[in-house]
Amino acid sequence: MSNYTARVNWQRGDAPFLDNKYSRGHLWEFDGGVTVPASSSPHVVPIPLSVEANVDPEEAFVASLSSCHMLFFLALAAQQGFVVDAYVDDAVGVMGLNDQGKTAMLSVTLRPNIIFSGEKQPASEALAALHHQSHDLCFIANSVTTEVVIEPV
Repeated sequence: MSNYTARVNWQRGDAPFLDNKYSRGHLWEFDGGVTVPASSSPHVVPIPLSVEANVDPEEAFVASLSSCHMLFFLALAAQQGFVVDAYVDDAVGVMGLNDQGKTAMLSVTLRPNIIFSGEKQPASEALAALHHQSHDLCFIANSVTTEVVIEPV
């Protein structure tokens, strides 16, 4: 079993708090030394209380699903002798009310556009199988109830 950690660091500073007009900007700090500016989504908490340029949890959720799928896809493609030159995914998450009436990420659509090189190119069936296997192996996808759809470009 492995443990993964992140430090979420928010500081009020000298801003008022009880009026609910404090900044939602904060930092995500990871053990490798990377710090990511984060915030609530401007779709949830209006600007200027949210920091639009920062990553919000909803975007990070979509990105983590996309990244996990991609990493398994690249490993499987290499194992099968397919050379991947580029992998770009314009992933989209859709928020709404779930069956219990709670706000949730209802679906995430991954739209990977993959460029292969070399003599060995995957046929459409092999490409679909790579995506299916990648999705099955992605532990992030296996950890959520959100529908994850893969629409290769």
